[in-house]
Amino acid sequence: MSLRFIIRALIIATLGAGISAPPLGAQTTPGPSTTQPTAVRNVLANAGLPSVVDVPLHFKLLRVSIPAGQSTSSREANGFLFQMSGMLAVTTSGDTRNLRNGDAMFVGRGESATLKATGPEPAVFLHFLLLPVADLEKMVEGAPAVVTELYRTTAPIPSLKSGPYEFTLTRVTLPPRMPSNPPHYRSGGALYYVASGTGTTTVEGRTETKPTGSRLFEPYGMVHQWGNPGDTPLVLLQANISPEGVPVVIVGVPPAGSK
Repeated sequence: MSLRFIIRALIIATLGAGISAPPLGAQTTPGPSTTQPTAVRNVLANAGLPSVVDVPLHFKLLRVSIPAGQSTSSREANGFLFQMSGMLAVTTSGDTRNLRNGDAMFVGRGESATLKATGPEPAVFLHFLLLPVADLEKMVEGAPAVVTELYRTTAPIPSLKSGPYEFTLTRVTLPPRMPSNPPHYRSGGALYYVASGTGTTTVEGRTETKPTGSRLFEPYGMVHQWGNPGDTPLVLLQANISPEGVPVVIVGVPPAGSK
């Protein structure tokens, strides 16, 4: 191989490298992302209900605080406990489960539970309840617990059908700056609680702001959207009932005459 051929090959290789590689220290700018932010759903607890049409049912939401080292009982109600702060020991039928911040569990109407604040601070939790109208005024947790009612539906949950239902508690996290999701509705009904962040709901063209602590009832057929215009995640808790085997959320609008 001649010296002239070797020199020519080296020049071509050097020029090629200079064209394809960025200068030392230069920064490349990534192209625009096509990935849209989406909500993340985590089912925290669930239960099966053989029927929801025997008697009219209501959603009810309580905030319960038990002083450190003290205990109370929870009686005869279908509901989910969601731990907000402190530590809570829940004993049902001889089995004890310890709940910490963000944990949840179901306690059914056919059982009673002993609730004890086991840590050095009060145990504070939300109690999402599904109650017949006759039980709406009954005490669920007694002294020394401090109980605050946050919400109850003013009328029974509408449009429930015969057959088994699924009762779930789900945490939904919407990332910052997430646009409103597509219009959708519930196959059964849901009670929302805004655990953190500030979101927006759009119903029938009207958009409202929902800050932390907001409650919202979504009956069957209410077409709506959720969005997160803020710079922090929006965290929603949803107590939902839906017919067994049917999607919890259905995109679009319900069929005419189905309400």
